[in-house]
Amino acid sequence: MKTNSFFQKASVVFSLFVLLNVFSTEVNAQIERVEPPFWWAEMETSEIEILFYGKDIAEYSVSTQEEVVINGVLKTENPNYLFVTIETKNLQPQTLHFNFSKKKRVKFTQEYELKERKENSALREGFSSADVMYLLMPDRFANGNPDNDSVKGLADKLNREAEGGRHGGDIQGIIDHLDYIEDLGATAIWSTPLLEDNDKGYSYHTYAQSDVYKIDPRYGSNEDYRRLAEEMHERDMKLIMDYVTNHWGAEHWMIKDLPTYDWIHQFPGYANSNYRMETQYDPHASAIDAKYCEKGWFVRTMPDLNQSNPLVLQYLIQNAIWWIEFADLDGFRVDTYSYNDKEGISKWTKAIMDEYPNFNIVGEVWLHNQAQISYWQKDSEIGALQDFNSYCPSVMDFTLHDALGNMFKEKAGWGSGMQKAYGNFVNDFLYPNTNNLLVFLENHDTGRFNEIYDQDFNSYQLGLTLIATTRGIPQLYYGSEIAMRGDKGKGDGDIRRDFPGGWESDKQNAFQASERTELQESFHSFTKKLLNFRKNSKAIHEGELTHYLPENNVYVYFRELADDKVMVILNNNEEEQNLDLNRFQENLNGISTGKEVLSGKQLQLKEKLSIAGKTPMVIQL
Repeated sequence: MKTNSFFQKASVVFSLFVLLNVFSTEVNAQIERVEPPFWWAEMETSEIEILFYGKDIAEYSVSTQEEVVINGVLKTENPNYLFVTIETKNLQPQTLHFNFSKKKRVKFTQEYELKERKENSALREGFSSADVMYLLMPDRFANGNPDNDSVKGLADKLNREAEGGRHGGDIQGIIDHLDYIEDLGATAIWSTPLLEDNDKGYSYHTYAQSDVYKIDPRYGSNEDYRRLAEEMHERDMKLIMDYVTNHWGAEHWMIKDLPTYDWIHQFPGYANSNYRMETQYDPHASAIDAKYCEKGWFVRTMPDLNQSNPLVLQYLIQNAIWWIEFADLDGFRVDTYSYNDKEGISKWTKAIMDEYPNFNIVGEVWLHNQAQISYWQKDSEIGALQDFNSYCPSVMDFTLHDALGNMFKEKAGWGSGMQKAYGNFVNDFLYPNTNNLLVFLENHDTGRFNEIYDQDFNSYQLGLTLIATTRGIPQLYYGSEIAMRGDKGKGDGDIRRDFPGGWESDKQNAFQASERTELQESFHSFTKKLLNFRKNSKAIHEGELTHYLPENNVYVYFRELADDKVMVILNNNEEEQNLDLNRFQENLNGISTGKEVLSGKQLQLKEKLSIAGKTPMVIQL
């Protein structure tokens, strides 16, 4: 009897062991993804919609072990998804336990963490006109960790010989050169996207994302990205994420198993955008033209997200907030902002700004008319004519960029040369906030300024001085400060060249002054001097802008904040010009001396002032 009892007990233990292992297997196999992967207590928006993904997950009912209010459980036509909305108000940081049941029996449990929020997280200060933004493409900037150049499971491997290949730059490369960027005078970094992009080719630009909760392993890890922010904040610098709301990549895991048919725009299947953003506000637009602009795919490999679907919109809102909170971000640049469903992107933007009222978001609105660009800025009176408010604080000044592409090649004329600069700023009355416009010579999608002007140092001085001292937030594209070229006509790869010295095998290291050519050093030293002056100039950051009609291709303007006054002169002539200073007395107001920032010279400002040909002057009065 004792022997039989022993075997009976052993049998029971063995059965429990088998059951536990089966149970464990079911847990691991049943839930493949939880997004957001965790959240925070004490957020302004107390509801959180959690996506549970796994084979036939919708067959289960959901409850929690804790006293948590479940406001809704949504099933879609795809049984692999459950969207569970909970109320987090008054919940302390803790680990929640979601029970998944069938026939009133709990089959498995999923933990979910509510983390403690960083103190004053909601009050973080975004980028502003006090900043200079340094735009870089991580794959082309610097390779700090060669071990992650190619990664198993990701299709596109290292191929530095190919213009459209992955070259190996990464987050560690950015961290390694933060001192260089800070020393240059930049105070913020806008990196093109870093999230996973598993396209088979051209994935280095990372705008066709395949997992929006994961840094691409070829750039590093989520922790590396957070470490980048920490390193920057120690230097009083700001980190801006390039966020994509309009589309994902065709390799995104959700695109391969859509939660709903209308998660993306379908025609059915693929149709390309006509790219005519004017149809978003054209009162005479045909329905079919408006449809193909907003709902058409940007390219075949980038399925167009449907922000009018509440599930999609909530997913995008939560993902954006998750990254701000997790990585401690200071701003977003939003790709293809005006291609989105405009009501959806407005709600997305407002939700983020409600959570972080001092945050900043700049939308890419690539249009060539100030009224049309203004339509997309927060509180635009033009948008209000159609009862529309984007709530987007900042937009990009593409009309100024258009003018900069040829103004320094032109002689004086009614609408040429420096008159183009004046004419751009004349239309500032259309914008609700000109200090929140992003101004730039170029970016990762345009021709390189130093290609257009054939590395002409004088033109670079005039151009950079203009964007660094006018209203708005200046943005510098990596490598401009060392005269980097790039021909848009040869393809995007040519305007996204590797920064020399970012790879150990490079023959030259332009991060080091000792290795720069004479031309590179002249560009760099000028950039450094100008941007570091700007860093401490309240008049440039916030001051009133008063400008004068250009005469003889010379453009003069003032920035004033109380007693802080700066006078800027841009001589676009080959010849020296003599200015009659009596014309500017309403701003000079009897001031007779000033220091020219770029040369360090003390100036007498009485009746006449000479300025050399093709030269800028920045005078601290």
